[in-house]
Amino acid sequence: MQKNRQIKRVKRAARVRHNLAEVAGGKLRLSVFRSNMHMYGQIIDDKAGTTLVSASTVDKKLSKEIKNPDSIEAAALVGKALAERAKAAGVSDVYFDRGGVRYMGRVKALADAARAGGLKF
Repeated sequence: MQKNRQIKRVKRAARVRHNLAEVAGGKLRLSVFRSNMHMYGQIIDDKAGTTLVSASTVDKKLSKEIKNPDSIEAAALVGKALAERAKAAGVSDVYFDRGGVRYMGRVKALADAARAGGLKF
């Protein structure tokens, strides 16, 4: 049962990523991964195959501010930090890859905080 759910999520993520990449053109990708306990966000250049900016609830700088890493507030802090780091790297326009999970809760909080921080997607 658990294996089928994981396989479906991976297939859904690949399908969404493929469709977004075609529409987005040459934009960078803001990829989000949500585990049961932590949130991770990366801005990835798919042409070069490199990660330009990343932030997560596991970061040493952010983990000092976060009391509960699986909360919506923690996801918002990750989104805010990601936007700040992206600005410092000169990135402002990305497309959002939710990784096959629903756009709600912590994923939505991260996206909203990144938008509020200045990222456009």
